[in-house]
Amino acid sequence: MSNTITTTNFNFPDQKSVYRGKVREVYNINDELLVMVATDRLSAFDVVLPKGIPYKGQILNQIATRFMELTEDIVPNWLIATPDPNVAVGHLCEPFKVEMVIRGYVSGHAAREYAAGKRQICGVTMAEGLKENDKFPEPIITPTTKADNGSHDEDISREDILSKGIVTEEDYIVLEKFTRDLFQRGTEIAAERGLILVDTKYEFGKTKEGVIVLIDEIHTPDSSRYFYADGYQERQDKGEEQKQLSKEFVRRWLIENGFQGQDGQQIPDMTDEYIESVSERYIELYENILGEKFVKADIDNIDERINNNVLEYLNNRD
Repeated sequence: MSNTITTTNFNFPDQKSVYRGKVREVYNINDELLVMVATDRLSAFDVVLPKGIPYKGQILNQIATRFMELTEDIVPNWLIATPDPNVAVGHLCEPFKVEMVIRGYVSGHAAREYAAGKRQICGVTMAEGLKENDKFPEPIITPTTKADNGSHDEDISREDILSKGIVTEEDYIVLEKFTRDLFQRGTEIAAERGLILVDTKYEFGKTKEGVIVLIDEIHTPDSSRYFYADGYQERQDKGEEQKQLSKEFVRRWLIENGFQGQDGQQIPDMTDEYIESVSERYIELYENILGEKFVKADIDNIDERINNNVLEYLNNRD
């Protein structure tokens, strides 16, 4: 699969620096704008896999920017423009050093902690008598630290965030409100698509003017877990696995092939057929989450396309 973008080396006008995350590469333009390029890299277990997935960057960028537009009436965000299918341009922000994870169901990490006998996660008490994928009485916020690249995020409680001065109490109250409001809106949109928004994470930053805004991605299959609503309760009653929309299928393939990101483990060979199947699955995720057909961008020369589109935007903006 050669028509993917897995690393970038752009040199835009007034470029100050480049930050390379697991999937996104962010260009600082004159300490004013951020140009965020969603690559086709695929990460799992905090490891970037060796081959790119066609259209994955486009899919993540277009889902995230669409949900920014669908939630900007309740929570301000960093987004200014989308000059290319793989690119979002927004205000330079100072990120908060926490990720706001919110969970509506006993799934994923919460389910593993619960199965281990724990009844508290990030200082939040979980009721007795729940089983995996049951709905919480109310969504719970379970923050994590925002780890440096290559490190693991760690659970942290509200109390520790405040006592360590990671976020002020005044700001944290806003982060909690925004997190609940976004999750409620995401839940309503998902229901319209026949889906359940199970859990997700949000990242926030402050603009130069001191305004708290939503940054990075929102409600994508990389940052969120969805279940199909049809048959959910029946599957729960029978103790069956839920049908879900997320990149969990990649994690399971890796586990089945002996890889969980631990020292000494080898990443399994990603054949062209497997890569194609992952690409098709991401397209399925897009079409279910947004309720519309995915339109493939021209990928004959992605680097040139992105460079030209971003340059045109930067040269013609007010």
